Amino acid sequence: MGQTFCADLSWTTATAALVATFTISKVLKFVSGLKAVDYLPGLWVPFQPLSLLGVILPETSWNPGLIFAWTWRRTRNIYHRFGNDTVSVVPFLHGTPTLYTQSMEVARQVVSAGEKTGVFGKAEDMGRALLFWGPSIIATVDRDQWRRHRRISGPAFNNDTYKLVWNVSQKVYADMMANEGWTANATIDIPCVQQLVSKFTLIIIATCGFGLPFSWVEPPSYNGQMSIQQCFRIITHTSLFAISAPKWVWKLPLPWIRRTRQAYDTMRAFMHSHVQERREAINSSADDNTAKDIFSLFVRASEDQGGKMGLSNEELIGNVFALLFAGHETTAHTLAATLGFLSLNPSVQEEIVAQIHEVTKGRENGEIIFEDYSRLDKVLAAFYEGVRMFPSGVYLIREAKQDTVLNLSGTREEPKVLQVKKGTSVIVDMIGVQYNPRYFSDPEEFKPARWYADRTSDGDLADSEEYTAFSVGPRACLGKKFATTEAVCLLALLLRDWQVEPLLSVNVSTGENETTEEWRERIMQAVMSVTMGVRDVPLTLVRRI
Repeated sequence: MGQTFCADLSWTTATAALVATFTISKVLKFVSGLKAVDYLPGLWVPFQPLSLLGVILPETSWNPGLIFAWTWRRTRNIYHRFGNDTVSVVPFLHGTPTLYTQSMEVARQVVSAGEKTGVFGKAEDMGRALLFWGPSIIATVDRDQWRRHRRISGPAFNNDTYKLVWNVSQKVYADMMANEGWTANATIDIPCVQQLVSKFTLIIIATCGFGLPFSWVEPPSYNGQMSIQQCFRIITHTSLFAISAPKWVWKLPLPWIRRTRQAYDTMRAFMHSHVQERREAINSSADDNTAKDIFSLFVRASEDQGGKMGLSNEELIGNVFALLFAGHETTAHTLAATLGFLSLNPSVQEEIVAQIHEVTKGRENGEIIFEDYSRLDKVLAAFYEGVRMFPSGVYLIREAKQDTVLNLSGTREEPKVLQVKKGTSVIVDMIGVQYNPRYFSDPEEFKPARWYADRTSDGDLADSEEYTAFSVGPRACLGKKFATTEAVCLLALLLRDWQVEPLLSVNVSTGENETTEEWRERIMQAVMSVTMGVRDVPLTLVRRI
C-alpha cells in the first residue's frame, strides 16, 4: 500500500511539475510578447487570430477569428475600444505577438519605407505558402529576387495589354448574353451573380493572361482529358486547400480529392508543355510578331534577359498562376459586391448610366470603346467603392527584420514612438483602413462619389487612389489596371443594357417580400476563402428601353 501511495504521489508530483513548467513557460512567453509590442494596449488571446488554431476554432470573445476586423467592426471594434489606430494582439498559448493597424501613416512606414530599407519584409512562412505553383513575384521574400521578377513581369502590363483586355471583355459579354439566353428576355433573375462574374473573369484571365482560347460554352481539352477550363474552375475553387493541405492528404481515396489532384496534374502538364512551346515560338520568330498575352510577354522578357537574370519554367508558371489567382478571384468578388451595392442604390446607378450615355452619344447602339475608359470615371468609382467595402486582400502582413521603431501619430500630430522588436508581425488591416472615418466619411455607406476626380468633400481623401485596397508601397498590385479595365468594361456594358435590382426573397408564411434593408443585412456580409468576398448575391436584371 505504501508503494502504491508513493507511486500515486510521484505521478501527482510529476503532473504538477509539468503543469507548473508549462504555465511558467507560457507566462514568460506572454511577458516577452508584451515587451515585443512595447506594452501597447490591445487584445490578450490564447491564439494568434491568423494561426491554425485561431482560424479553425469557432469565433468567440476570446478567439477573435480570421476576419474579426469585419465581424467586430460595429460591435467590438478594437481600435475604438483601445482608442488608437494601432493596437497589439498578444497570444499567451500559441502564435507571435502582432501589431494591427488601420493607420495609413503606419502602413507607409511598414509597407513602403520598411520594404525599401529592409527593416520590414514578408515573413518566410508566408512565402512558403504561396510557392505551391512555383516562385513568383508574389511569393518571393528576398528583395533582390523580387526585383528580378518585377523587372520581367512589369513590362507585360502595358496599354496594349489593357486594350486586349477591353476587347476580349466586350466579346465575352456578347457571348454571355447570347449563350445565357438574355437577348430575348426583358427580365433576368440571377440567383447568384458570382457564378457569372467568376466565369467572366476566368475567361478574361485565361485568354489575356495565358492566350488560351476560352469561350463561354466551348472549353478546350488537353490530350482528351479534363478540359483546361474545368481545371481552371476546380483550381480556383480549391486553392486554399492546395496551399494548406499536407502531402499525405492528397493521397486520400476521396472522389473530390482525386478529381482535384487530376485537375492540378493536368494543369501542370499543360503549363510545362505550354512554356516550352512559347519559348520555341519566340526563339524562332525573327520579329516581335508573337502572341501578346501576358504569359507570352513574360516568356519573351525572360528570353531577352537570358542567363541567370531570366526566369526558369517553374518561375514563369509560378508568376502567371500567382497573377491568375490574385486577379481572377479578387476581381470576381469585387464585381459581385459592386453590383450588389448598385442594386441597392438606384440613384447612383442612374447617375452612372447618364455618364455612359454622355460618353457614347451619337454612336450606333451605344458602342463603348477602349478609349472611353478614362472618361467613365463614375463606373471606375463604383468599382473602387466595391473594393473599399469588401477588400479582397484583408491583411498586408510584414515582419520586423530588426529592432526598430514606428511613429503611431497621425498627420500633424506630436510623434508617438513605439519600440518594435525583431520578429514582431505588423498587420495592415485593410478592412480597418477602408472603414476608418479619418479617411472615409460615412464608411458604412456606398458612396462612389468619394472617388471622383472633381470631389470637393473635405471628409474624404485628396489622393484617393492611394487608399484603394490594391495594396500600397513597392509591392502594390501589379495587375490593378488589368482588373479595373475588365471591371469598367463589364459594368459599363451591363449598366448600359440593364437596370440592376436586388432579387428579394419571399417569406413563406406571410407571402411578403423582404425589404431592401433586410436584403442588405442578409446578403452583403463577408465570407472568407483565400481572399475575402461577399455572400452569394441574388439579382434581377431589367432591360433598359
